[in-house]
Amino acid sequence: MAEKKTPETEAELTEVLRVRREKLAQLVEDGKDPFQITKFDVTHHSAEIKDDFDALEGKEVVVAGRMMSKRVMGKASFCNVQDLKGGIQCYVARDAVGEDSYKDFKKFDIGDIIGVRGEVFKTKTGEISIHASAVTLLSKSLQVLPEKFHGLTNTDMRYRQRYVDLIVNPEVKDTFVKRSKIIKEIRNFLDGRGFMEVETPMLVSNAGGAAARPFETHYNALNEDVKLRISLELYLKRLIVGGLEKVYEIGRVFRNEGVDTRHNPEFTLMELYQAYTDYYGMMELTESLFRYLAEKVCGSAVITYNGVEIDLSKPFARLTMNDAIKKYAGIDFDEVKTDEEAKALAKEHHIEYEERHTKGDIINLFFEEYCEKELIQPTFI
Repeated sequence: MAEKKTPETEAELTEVLRVRREKLAQLVEDGKDPFQITKFDVTHHSAEIKDDFDALEGKEVVVAGRMMSKRVMGKASFCNVQDLKGGIQCYVARDAVGEDSYKDFKKFDIGDIIGVRGEVFKTKTGEISIHASAVTLLSKSLQVLPEKFHGLTNTDMRYRQRYVDLIVNPEVKDTFVKRSKIIKEIRNFLDGRGFMEVETPMLVSNAGGAAARPFETHYNALNEDVKLRISLELYLKRLIVGGLEKVYEIGRVFRNEGVDTRHNPEFTLMELYQAYTDYYGMMELTESLFRYLAEKVCGSAVITYNGVEIDLSKPFARLTMNDAIKKYAGIDFDEVKTDEEAKALAKEHHIEYEERHTKGDIINLFFEEYCEKELIQPTFI
């Protein structure tokens, strides 16, 4: 019988939470407090067992993770344990773990952290699993996990409770792991090319380097109003002036503005500067960096994003904004001489603009309207 994951009403939820706390109290009373600090030696992650099944079949392994499902069937049960690298099915039989341990296991709840020791095997249906010889409760879950597809779909809630998002949406965990690898490889790439990583002030008297509203605070010791930085640019440029020829920083910046899936009040920014080169040299460096990261993190310079194949192995295209607009909108702004002519074109093409806008502003509006959606493959503008 598959265990029901989530209660459907507020009353059911209250009852489930009460029962879980009663289970915890009973565990403590029985001398089995799951919140005591315990060392549990893990030998493998789930993905490693699946990848190396031929070598591990019939051998003992030890895994640990969160129990995401459980099916109790009399004298034997199945559960799925989710760890850092995926999940694996565990077969728990009364005769193998012992009657007392099996009784304890049947009281475990979805969301509990457990450790499983046992032999690797395949079920009759061909699923790689662990035949448990011992199951240990490592930590008790007192809250109910939301259903994967129904209980945590609110974007705001997902971002505010990332820890729950990580539990019920494994692809989010993959993103976290990949992000960590990307930052590591950025450092490896730049360090290997003679760049120096530095740290610059976060509290500044003048937040420059970008067009954004800063957060403001007060420095009590100096009785001075200061701002949180909105970019990394200005201090890095001062280091170039001071004689450091190649510098970069990976750090948090803060912008007191709107929030959506692409904008956050605080986020990580990477900026680099080097002396004795031009923007062609910077384009070559950037192209090499992206190709290197794709190969190191994804294993190939050809990647797929949203179902579209992105080829980072080829030289990146290079276009001016005017050339791009001419290509995708059929308008040659090199022939437009005045702001008034540019505004007339915008009006003709139903592009909203403000009276203060210049020809340059109108070019940017045309680029956003006609070109950005077309630039799928890597392109320098």
